[in-house]
Amino acid sequence: MTLKGQNIHLRALEPEDLDFLYELENNESVWEVSNTQTPYSKWVLKQYLENAHQDIFEAKQLRLMIVLSATNEKVGLIDLFDFDAKNSRAGIGIIISENFRNQGIGKESLQLISNYAFTHLSLYQLFANITTNNEASLLLFSNFGFQKIGIKKDWNKINGTFVDEVLFQLIHKK
Repeated sequence: MTLKGQNIHLRALEPEDLDFLYELENNESVWEVSNTQTPYSKWVLKQYLENAHQDIFEAKQLRLMIVLSATNEKVGLIDLFDFDAKNSRAGIGIIISENFRNQGIGKESLQLISNYAFTHLSLYQLFANITTNNEASLLLFSNFGFQKIGIKKDWNKINGTFVDEVLFQLIHKK
């Protein structure tokens, strides 16, 4: 299976994911990577889950739950966004719950979603936007083979300070 790895699997969002989403989306420490400014209500997230069945070609986004295979515990989210079928590309974003970072989950998740994107969606390239102060993500994407192709100067304002953002790209080599 494309979305099943050695230690984790990626699956579609389910209604019972509401509490996990609520906790993760309202964690202010991750707001800067998700461009969030305000908390989400459970009602808004419930509406989101009810529409999560939309096809990536319709929604231009695919969000998947990262789950530990051994315990079925939810540990994060990974998504494809700004899906562009004409130009065969999509952005990629990932968030891992704090207790599960630095355990190889991010790398395995990137491998699974990349294989899916290149195999099933026939994408040619993936891209990621990462602030220069997000050292863990910079390392993850660099080590995975994404190439740093540019820097957007003073792109994001975080805690009153402008921070550069790095644009990474992974082109599928057949």
